Amino acid sequence: MTFDELNLTKNLRKSLAAMELTTPTPIQEKTFSVALSGRDILGIAQTGTGKTLAYLLPTLSQWKFSKDHLPQIVVLVPTRELVVQVVETAKRLVEGTSCMCVGVFGGVGMMPQAEAVVAGADVLIGTPGRLLDLVLNGYVKLRGVKKLVVDEVDEMLEQGFRTQLGRLFDLLPTKRQNLLFSATMTEAIAKLADTYFNNPTRIEAAPVGTPLDGIEQVLYQVPNFNTKINLLSYLLQNDESMSRVLVFVSTMALADTVYEAIAETFGDDIDYIHSKRTQSQRFRALRNFANNQTRILIATDLVARGIDIAGVSHVVCFDLPMETEQYIHRIGRTGRADEKGKSVTFVSPMEQDKLAEIEAFMHTKVAEVAMPDEVEISDKLTKFELPVYRMRNSLVETDATPGGAFHEKLDKNKKVNIHISHKTIMRQKYGKPITKSKSKKR
Repeated sequence: MTFDELNLTKNLRKSLAAMELTTPTPIQEKTFSVALSGRDILGIAQTGTGKTLAYLLPTLSQWKFSKDHLPQIVVLVPTRELVVQVVETAKRLVEGTSCMCVGVFGGVGMMPQAEAVVAGADVLIGTPGRLLDLVLNGYVKLRGVKKLVVDEVDEMLEQGFRTQLGRLFDLLPTKRQNLLFSATMTEAIAKLADTYFNNPTRIEAAPVGTPLDGIEQVLYQVPNFNTKINLLSYLLQNDESMSRVLVFVSTMALADTVYEAIAETFGDDIDYIHSKRTQSQRFRALRNFANNQTRILIATDLVARGIDIAGVSHVVCFDLPMETEQYIHRIGRTGRADEKGKSVTFVSPMEQDKLAEIEAFMHTKVAEVAMPDEVEISDKLTKFELPVYRMRNSLVETDATPGGAFHEKLDKNKKVNIHISHKTIMRQKYGKPITKSKSKKR
């Protein structure tokens, strides 16, 4: 099937052609007709399968012009970066029409976004917290909303957006179509759908745990952190196929450390991103990476979900993620849209159990490759890799029989404190008790 066979508007077909998109992905194909029917949808599909177009195409197909430009379509996503990405995609799809798309998110001042919404927002895309703020302050009117999309709902619940989602659902018109998308199906998601949605149709395509077919996975067994740094530098300098590389690490501190360790070598060709960087720094890092102005981007799992950057040749897992499912999200940043990609994972001795969990989760083994001979094996350990020594907590049994190191006490040390009254002492000394004389009465 091609996009031309779907019941799309002429403008949407033109926009897809300009984006050089001709064939829908399985989740896009399965979702389209169900969404056009007006039924609620619960879509289960992992990252990289094209969920953004899966909900934008059918909802925009049914958008109708309204002179007040109140929101008709609301899209909720978990991160600021994803808001920007969805807004850009939506604007490309509606180019040439009067449909107005606006994005709202926290971390920046609310008033510029409020003014943009008041000026007109047929399609409103935002994070739950900021959208709720705008609604409660009277800047967003929800009475015209006909379609609600909640993307990456599993990530939203993990980030603690459950309360905000519930309040927004209560404030939205009861008569609306709901489209919910998630990489996993959990009890919390099922409860959310049962509470707020109307018997949603479940659509499943490549659920999490199923690596994309276009991704080649390899791993290196690496003894310690500093050897990982040496290996990363070597691969980035010597593997010409690594044209656009995402390097994932588990913590913000590790992102800083890895960047500082190799920044001098790669200069302006490298940047890093995590949630403690300013909003402008985060947007600039993603924009430069997407535009090929930087070749290497070190990132926490902040960008492992939903961010669509075309042409990522390699994903490097510098360490294994804390959550097993996150590995699939990481490597899903490459091999997108029927392209080929490669994931390279560094595994230390302390990460062997986590590797076994990931392989069991995927039902596949990751191919191990030998360390290049040119890579220096460091014997310098970080404080977290140093062995921990513990004192043995045991009591020495002793022989109760005096002897050896044990000696009989001297007589002077055998004194026992016994209280003797003054009367007794005087009797022993003088033969009779000495008492105080009483004055005679006169």
